[in-house]
Amino acid sequence: MSLHDLEAQLAMLRPAEKAALVQRFALELTHTWPGIEQVPGVAGGPACIVRTRIPVWTLEQYRRLGWSEAQLLENFPALHAVDLVNAWAYAAAHQAEIDQVIAENEQA
Repeated sequence: MSLHDLEAQLAMLRPAEKAALVQRFALELTHTWPGIEQVPGVAGGPACIVRTRIPVWTLEQYRRLGWSEAQLLENFPALHAVDLVNAWAYAAAHQAEIDQVIAENEQA
């Protein structure tokens, strides 16, 4: 895809979509994700929700299995709605990483 093609696609986005895209680019450039941390030795080292030991991949796997956000919040009482927003953003930006960890855990 050329830069010209990308600019044409950006022109078709709504302002909220453009803002979300800018936020994602900023996160990608800084490699920091609000509400997400990776600490070696905590839950095996994958990205987790801060103040918990809940890995992002676990939440993403439940979402893929059809769990709603309400079900996740009910079953993980330490989570807040903003944690899910952060988890989904991280999972979208690191899809290969999440897919790999899910596959590894399915084989275990």
